[in-house]
Amino acid sequence: MLRTDFVPVAIDQAYQRRQQDAEGTFYRRIAGQSPRNDFERTTQGFYVAAPDGALLLYNNNRHPEKVRRLIREALANYRARGADERTGAPIADGEADPRWSPTPPAGGLVVRTHAKVLGGYEPTEDRWRKLMQQALSRDNLWVRADEHQALVRGELLPSLVHRIARFHLVDNTRGEPPMWRADEVREARLTLRDGRIEGRVRLATADGKRGYDAQLLGFVEVDGDAVTRFEVIALGTFHGEGRYTRRAPKEPFPFAVRLTLADGSDPADAIPPQGSRGWLPGYLR
Repeated sequence: MLRTDFVPVAIDQAYQRRQQDAEGTFYRRIAGQSPRNDFERTTQGFYVAAPDGALLLYNNNRHPEKVRRLIREALANYRARGADERTGAPIADGEADPRWSPTPPAGGLVVRTHAKVLGGYEPTEDRWRKLMQQALSRDNLWVRADEHQALVRGELLPSLVHRIARFHLVDNTRGEPPMWRADEVREARLTLRDGRIEGRVRLATADGKRGYDAQLLGFVEVDGDAVTRFEVIALGTFHGEGRYTRRAPKEPFPFAVRLTLADGSDPADAIPPQGSRGWLPGYLR
């Protein structure tokens, strides 16, 4: 149904509900008809709308059978509308809100990041909890042009090391994680020699309730003036959880993060890093 009867769109509503442009206006027109119509707070959910922005369905359920039933009902309601009610005026094109429509740095790199908890969970028969325990997360690391060229020269700039440690060595396997504060990066020591990255990163909150101590190993390959391979594995012991990443293993657990160069073949390669949300200059500095 999603492929043949709908135009499916996946967004991070934290952007669209704030965007001061045509896309943001259209999204708020739809979401404003739902129970989640306070745009100062999350509008997370599942929406079905007509081309004119009329809301046909709002729900925030993830059970496949219920979602299937709801979208069938929404589709039937849409088809029951008159022909003039099934169309909408084109949205006027215009400038995108630059703060909430970020693009990767020109001349830089996009690196896919995946994280996984490798053990330590208590056994469970709960279907949803088991899925969370097996989850592999996804985010993107953005690399500036000067950092890219430094890699070409065989150098690893401190800014890139710090960005990896602070924003990408996070446990985002069960939800949106708290990013590390600058002063929680206790150690970030990485070297690049002869195309080989090695080092250690140690992260910890002031109260000691959350931390990650990892060894990193990676490889960089270059062709001309461009990096053609950037692959790093961080493996170590994590402990603690965040407000939206509850139900972590109770004891320190093995945790890994993989970073690998994106090739642009996946539409998700264009998604901004989660740590850059709303303050891209702070993320990239």
